[in-house]
Amino acid sequence: MLRKLPPGIVVRARPSLHRIWPVPPQGEAEREEVLTLARQANTPGWWRQYNDILPRWFEFYEGLERAASIIRTYEVQFVHGLLQTEEYARAVILIANAHASADEIDRRVSVRMKRQHLLTQPEAPELWTVLDEAVLRRPPGGSDVMRAQLEHLLEMTDLPNVTLQIVPFDVGPHAAAGGPFTILRFPEPDLPDLVYLEQLNSATYLDHPDDVINYVTVMDQLCVQAETSAVSKDMLRALLRQT
Repeated sequence: MLRKLPPGIVVRARPSLHRIWPVPPQGEAEREEVLTLARQANTPGWWRQYNDILPRWFEFYEGLERAASIIRTYEVQFVHGLLQTEEYARAVILIANAHASADEIDRRVSVRMKRQHLLTQPEAPELWTVLDEAVLRRPPGGSDVMRAQLEHLLEMTDLPNVTLQIVPFDVGPHAAAGGPFTILRFPEPDLPDLVYLEQLNSATYLDHPDDVINYVTVMDQLCVQAETSAVSKDMLRALLRQT
């Protein structure tokens, strides 16, 4: 089952939630838990001061990301936003916002940096990210920016709640060849996992069990094909020596 959030949608009432994330009618307890999660996702947060530059569909994701207990992600082009340095983030943001003012770029970078506090707060979620080697071989912003980013990745993987794996080129075709995706798991045991797919100007959420199982299976296969976290750290160190 595929649901696409149109620009401007925010979960404010039950009808909106049911369009995005319907809950089986027999599970009233589950329904209330999902509604509570949605209300938490819409509670005004720090990012609301940036709502003039953030699309509504991303504001919705921010709330869900903060509510998650486990975030699993696969990236093919850029380091995940939760792991970017300030200068790397600036370089990435400039790619899609080349004509924006310097003030807007600064504010967009500020959003990304504040978002990262999630990983070091009490009861922080577990972040398990898998990077295609291409992410590390295609540096935005030049070698100095990439060197600092590699050093930052090594520092972040020292956190007990952060796991990083790299899929090297020599693996060849792999299970996640379709593109980047994120799987969110929530602490409430009865809530379904949610798959998040971000496009240029919108986002798609998948919550049907068949869809979620497919993505979880792909992620599990990808983690087997990728280098272990220890070997991935060695790859980062080797890239640092080359940069």
